[in-house]
Amino acid sequence: MRIHSLLHEPFEDTGYIRIWAEEKGHPFSETLLYAGEPLPDTGDFDLLVIMGGSMNIYEEDKFPWLSGEKAFIKSAIDAGNKVLGICLGGQLIADVLGAPVRKNKYPEVGWFSVEKTSDAENIPLCRGIPYSFTVFQWHGDTFGIPDEAVNLFRSSACENQGFIYRGRALGLQFHPEMMEENLKSLTENCYDELEGDRTFIQPLAEILKWSNIRSANVVIILILAYFEGL
Repeated sequence: MRIHSLLHEPFEDTGYIRIWAEEKGHPFSETLLYAGEPLPDTGDFDLLVIMGGSMNIYEEDKFPWLSGEKAFIKSAIDAGNKVLGICLGGQLIADVLGAPVRKNKYPEVGWFSVEKTSDAENIPLCRGIPYSFTVFQWHGDTFGIPDEAVNLFRSSACENQGFIYRGRALGLQFHPEMMEENLKSLTENCYDELEGDRTFIQPLAEILKWSNIRSANVVIILILAYFEGL
């Protein structure tokens, strides 16, 4: 399975996804959008992985490459590619499929519990995923659920945590790919986002606890195995 990733920030990479790909022997490539690198052809990969970023999907004036990226994501979905979007990546998938992306009631930053929805029980992707699991969150926006998509996950702070569209385009609000270095990079580069309403923002010491990484990585392993089997 040829995997291609779109990266929006020098400090936010694919984490455990790349480790999994290398262990499995899957070819892996990436486009550094923040560095102005060109996008590939949709025939050059099987799975497109769209990562997070500190920008918002509606900030084309600050990040002009967002417009081209959105068109590319839509073309990949239309071409039948498998697509996985994480955080900003999930919001971009929702946007190109016509769903709204807006500010969430609360910013959500830290390790929080996510639950499967009742609809998720009938979706093959979710059959091995526990009903409730702890994953990392870092977002201020939230996405709506596109037409023809199934709402899969929710949390106390954010009702829409994941959806799947036509069985092959998955948008996630949470980060199951995190490794220790990813957490360090995010907190070092986005520390100012830990201010404000702290209802769902954990203290830095809690964010940097590594105890939840292994269980969160199990979720991304199950997701990647699903795409591998399509």
